[in-house]
This record gives sequence, C-alpha cells and structure tokens, in this order.
Amino acid sequence: MRPSRHCCPATSARIRSGSAEQARGLFGAYNELLLKLGIRVSPRTVRKYMQLHPWEQPRGDQRWSTFVRNHASAILSCDFCVVVTATFRLLYVFIVIEHQTRRIVHCNVTAHPTAAWTLQQLREAIPSDHSYRFLIHDRDGIFSPLLDKSVSHMGIRVLRSPPRSPKANSFCERVIGTLRRECLDYFIPITESHLRSITTNWITHYNKGRPHSSLGPGIPNPPSDLPVALQTHRHRIPNHLKVMAHPILGGLHHEYGLLPKAA
Repeated sequence: MRPSRHCCPATSARIRSGSAEQARGLFGAYNELLLKLGIRVSPRTVRKYMQLHPWEQPRGDQRWSTFVRNHASAILSCDFCVVVTATFRLLYVFIVIEHQTRRIVHCNVTAHPTAAWTLQQLREAIPSDHSYRFLIHDRDGIFSPLLDKSVSHMGIRVLRSPPRSPKANSFCERVIGTLRRECLDYFIPITESHLRSITTNWITHYNKGRPHSSLGPGIPNPPSDLPVALQTHRHRIPNHLKVMAHPILGGLHHEYGLLPKAA
C-alpha cells in the first residue's frame, strides 16, 4: 500500500509552531525536521503546513494594491480592446487612463496596431511637463522592449503586469469594460472613423459628465460650474430653475443640468 502523504498531527503542529524555522524560510524548517528530529518530509509538505508570512506579523514588503494606492497620482495605465465592425473587420481601441482621477488621457483607433503606432499614441498622451512616474501595461507583443525603452526616456518607469493577471491592470480593464457596457454594446461601427467618432463622444461624456462612485462621487475632469451648490430644500428645485437634459450618443446617455426658466 502506498504510504499517505499527510503528516501526522504532531509533525504538522511542529511545522506550524517553529518560529525559528519560519525565520530561516522553507528549507530551514525542512533541515530542522530532518537533522534534529529524524523526520523525513519533502519541502512541499513543509510548504503546505507552514505559513511563510503569519497573519500576526507584517509581510515586510509592499502589496501591489498598496503600491497602486500610494502612487495613484503618478501612475498611467494603457491597454487595447477589440471591436468588430459591420463588415467583420477587427479594429483596436487603445486607451490610456490616469489612476488618481480616473480620467481617460488618450484614446485612438487603428486596424493595424504596431509598437511604433502605440509609442506615438503614448507620446501624444504624455505632455513634456508631466509628473507621471509609472506606466502599467500587460505583456502583449505590441509593447516591445524598444517601446519600453523609449517610454523610459520620457522619465517614466514601465511596469509589466504578471502573466495572466488582469487584476494587476484593473483600472484600465475596468474602464474598458465600462466602455463596452455603456457604449460599444449598443453600436455596430461601420468604419474606423465611425468607431473613432463614437468613442470620442463617449469619452468626452465619461471625463466631463459621468459621475464616478470612487471619486466621492465626482467627475474625472469636471467643468468649472460643477459641483453646484446644495439647494435650500433637500428634495425641491427653486421655482426659477428647471432641469435640462442633454442627450449623448443619440440619447443613449443624458447629462443633466439646471437652467433658469424663460421669463
């Protein structure tokens, strides 16, 4: 009969309780059990029962979410999404977003994305007097080493997300999902210029008219007349004002505001 791979309770308790072994790491615990107790267990078994980072103690490093939160004002992220036209052509939408304000800094459309084209879009998105320090993107082949080197010459450090880890670029992934749910799912673009017109109109609405819950709520790039002062009555608008609705993308969305009533 094949022996069981599970440790006995005493051995598993010994692995969990060894603070000195935890300090020396995985193989420290393995050597302790082998040399001093005569217990033959594999490093895999030690890894199963020993917490390398106990909950009671600090990790000693910075989590990715902590890094993104601490440096949000200095981080840009970018990514592509694919759109199919009425003639079954594939078009690629490139988006650059600023983390702190959730503002879409740049967007463009192409049928043939290349590293040179992507680099030109980043040059257009990032001004010469910028204060950004990091650019996050995935490991797509379009983001070539030459592109990363050119971006570093702008004074920005490139951070590649780990393989198969879309959550590492969650801000950009989320805005692409919002673009699909609120805009692209309702349109079938005819040409590249048609898709560019649709995304431009929606991004203007996203940046200047669409409230964002994570901002308080707030608007990524609000106009000078927003936010308006709170009304005297919580549930009523003054008699001399009226609500005006401005349609976006043919009425798919609306932006609301107050205007004085005609005399």
